[in-house]
Amino acid sequence: MGGVTTGGHPLRQTRPAHTVDAGEARVLVAGLLAPAPGGSGPGDAVIADALLVTSELVTNAFRHGGGLTGFAAETDGRTLTISVSDASSEAPRTAPDHGSLSEGGFGWELIHLLARRVSVDRLPGGGKTIAVTLALA
Repeated sequence: MGGVTTGGHPLRQTRPAHTVDAGEARVLVAGLLAPAPGGSGPGDAVIADALLVTSELVTNAFRHGGGLTGFAAETDGRTLTISVSDASSEAPRTAPDHGSLSEGGFGWELIHLLARRVSVDRLPGGGKTIAVTLALA
């Protein structure tokens, strides 16, 4: 497992992509957001939002991105940044018709509603990394 550092440095969890599924990613993020002994952490609603965004990103990497190629999460105490890389260079899309009852396509919009910042960066050898920053307060 990747490192967790303290002493004024961000807390960071990384895992080789082949060992991460949505459930494991949620566990890693929940561990980052757990309060330090004697300290306080983000509220339940903030944690729920972070876990939902984590699930959406990782699930979509498998479902639409050709597979997960990287996962990282880090916090500085004020924000949480989740980075997910996949094998597809295609940018995520929203549902084409919000009036339809078709399944899927709403997670990307939900991520944008919950996030402070979202970036999509194409990788030189193919694929992309999506980084989502969430406020913790």
